[in-house]
Formats: sequence, structure tokens, C-alpha cells
Amino acid sequence: MLGLRSCLTPRKQPRLSLFPKIIARMLALDVSPPVHRWMNTTLDRDAFKKTILVLAARVPAAKTGYLLNSEVMRKSLMDLPKLRSVLRDPHDDHARLVLLNVPEDAALSPEVRNFLREQSATLSTHNVHLTYDYWTADEILHSILPEELCKGSPSGFAITGHLAHMNLNKEYLPYKHIIGQIVLDESTVVNKLDSIDTKYRFFQMELLAGEPNYVVEHHESNCRFTFDFTQVYWNSRLHTEHDRLVQLFQPSDVIADVFAGVGPFAIPAAKRGCAVFANDLNPESARYLSQNIVDNKVTSLVRASCEDGRDFIKRVVGRAMDHPFHAYTGPKLSKMQEKEQKRRLQLPKSSPASAIASVDQSTGIKHLSPRQAISHFVMNLPDSAIDFLDCFRGIFSGSAGERDLSGIYTNMPMVHCHCFTRELQPDMAEADIRQRVESKLGHKLEEVTLHMVRSVAPNKDMYCISFRLPRDVAFA
Repeated sequence: MLGLRSCLTPRKQPRLSLFPKIIARMLALDVSPPVHRWMNTTLDRDAFKKTILVLAARVPAAKTGYLLNSEVMRKSLMDLPKLRSVLRDPHDDHARLVLLNVPEDAALSPEVRNFLREQSATLSTHNVHLTYDYWTADEILHSILPEELCKGSPSGFAITGHLAHMNLNKEYLPYKHIIGQIVLDESTVVNKLDSIDTKYRFFQMELLAGEPNYVVEHHESNCRFTFDFTQVYWNSRLHTEHDRLVQLFQPSDVIADVFAGVGPFAIPAAKRGCAVFANDLNPESARYLSQNIVDNKVTSLVRASCEDGRDFIKRVVGRAMDHPFHAYTGPKLSKMQEKEQKRRLQLPKSSPASAIASVDQSTGIKHLSPRQAISHFVMNLPDSAIDFLDCFRGIFSGSAGERDLSGIYTNMPMVHCHCFTRELQPDMAEADIRQRVESKLGHKLEEVTLHMVRSVAPNKDMYCISFRLPRDVAFA
């Protein structure tokens, strides 16, 4: 094979659909893979070999650029993925072979033939050798699966660390292992089963290809997350939603993440400067959350807990009061800035007063109060988060004990609650979600926005409803 690179990298793109409509190349060259529908469980890569005959124009090396940029030749040049269209002439170092998209000179137009003659080009044939790595996963699967299955599509896959996660429809299950081998040759491939752990909300996984190594290291939002994919909940398709919500937070905010998982909201928020109380009921999620806090160097800004969401909501207000986070003092300094600040703080007393004053003004530590008020509650448990909203009734009365929080909470916190609805029309979805939220709170919502996150099934959408916690509810 000439000038080919490995096809593994394109196969690792997240959320790649296995059967998008293959765009016709509109060429006279047949570069489709050989058909091997006898394969159904084991992939034989050596069976995928093909040699195609192409026409080559031999020209002086100095004329190669002119030939490639010519409008006359534009539609006649070979333009195949991962293949070079210009090669060195093995018999003449001062000549080049420009590969064309036809197998013989009879297929060239008179205009192209005359142009090549004017450029002193001579024509010959050249063999291009294709192997398994040349074709995409889509093309390989089309050559293996029964024709009736090529028209449909599995739901695709997402990449999490070294692991490819698939949701195969039942008609593809007999071919699941060979699909796994084709999709990613150098990773672990799993298929999500229908069964789900009802308490901790993670799915059972079936190994399709690769080694049974389910502990992944995944990078998202400039953060590093480590977790066991079979023991915690993670969805790479929510990356955009993680970023969207975190961008709503101010660096000085305090966040209460009720269903934090391994930290996809909490840790990016802390990197932004926010102080975060992060909680999850699943002990494995809480364990990896604690590890990710350390790995991402946000130990002073994130406090992890492992308890029921109801208990967390009722207690977190008191925790923020009794053990507040330190004040936000601005973006984290670089090592060079820290060194310069230490140098200034060590200036002798005879130094100009303006220098000392500037240090005080830049740090501001003496004049800032600790962060005691929660600014946002994040509730990313779409299957049941709305059911927890009744816990907010009296949250500033019961949690505060004898303390009066009315002065601290001059601005009420925002609540961001993820949920599902089967109402597909936006106005009907908003009415459905709003009615359920207001029913649980026992109060009408005034300041509220609704964001459609994603469609999770043909008749099921995921939303995030964000609303200002009503004062009458919190102080009930």
C-alpha cells in the first residue's frame, strides 16, 4: 500500500455512527473492500486486500505543481483518502508519477489528453495496493454484514478513555463481537445491556473486544477523570451540558452538586474558582470523585461526601455556614507570579508605602469574607431529580437552627434540575416539567429557564430546568 496511514485514528472519533450514508466517490476506480459475508464472529484482516490499476502521467519533477494546479486536470487527478497522488518515478529521480482517477487512457477526455501531451507527459499504468487499514469501519462492516442490515444502523458509540461504549440494537447482536473488533482494534469495546443498577444507576456492560480493563482515564474540560466504567455513571454525550452549566457560574460562587458522580460538574467548576460541595450516594463514585479532586489539584475547593441526596440537601446549608470556604481572591497565580508576590512581601520596611499598599490591594485577603452562601444547586439525576425538590421546603429554617439566614441569602440560590419528559413539543415539554416541579416545591416558579439537553429515545427528551429557589419555600 502506498503512502497509507493507519485508519485507527478515524475509528476513534467520539459518537461516530457506524453506518452513515457513504458518499459516492464518482470515480471510475473501484476501491470498495472485497465482500466477505461469511465472516460473522471472527475478523480476518488478511482477507481484505485489493489491487487497483490506475493510469499514471510521468512528468518532469519541475512541472508537477503546474499539473496539479491546472483547472484542466482538476477532475482527472486521483483523490483517494490516505493515498498520495504523486510518487517518485522508480526509474528516474528527476521525474514524478502523477496518479489519475482512471484505469486506462481511453477514459481520459480529449482535453486532458492534449494537455498532458503539451506538458511532455507519458502515460503508463501503476498498481495501488490496498489493505485492511485503508477502509473505514463503515466500509468494512458493509462488506461483512448481511445486506439487509447495511441499510439500518446501530446507535453508534462514544469514546471514554480507552473504552468504546456501544448501544447495539437486537438485530446486530449476533455480529456484536466482529463489530467490536472492527470498530476499535486497539481499545476495549463494550455493549451496554438493558439491565441497570436501580440504586446507583450504572449499566451492566458486556465485553465485545479487547481486554476486560474498565478503569478509564478520560479527559474533558481540561480535567482528568479516572473511574471504573462498570461501577459508576458516566455519559460522554453530556460534555456540552457540563460545559454549558459551568459557564453559568461565577468564580466566587459556592456550588452544591447533589448527584456529583465522579465530578464532571464539580471539578471544572472548581478549576474556574468556584467552591463546591460534591455528593454522590454511590460509594464507588464518591471514591473516584475524591481521587479526581486530588488529581486535578482542587482539594481546597471541593469537599466530597457520600450520602443520600435528601440528607445532603438538608445539611449542606449548615455546612456552608459552619465551615465556609475561603474567599475567592482571583485567578490562580502562575509559579512566576507567586515568586514575584513572595518577593514583594519580603520587601524591607523602608520600601515605599505604595509597594506595600499594592500588595495588599492585589491580594485583598484582609477585606474579603469567607464564602458562606450557596449560589447554585446542581441536580443531574434526570430519572428522579424532581422527586427530591420537596427537600427544599424550609431548607433555610431547619438547616440554620437558631441562625437567621435572611441577611446572608439576600439573593436566593439557583436550582438546576435535569429531568426527562415524553412531551416532544417544546411548549408541552415546558408545561409538563414546570407542573411537576411546582407540584414538588408546593409553590409557583417565577424566574425560570428551560434548556433542551438531548433526545435520549424516540419519545423521550432530556431537559434542564433552572429556577430561582422561591424565598417562601426556603424559609417555610
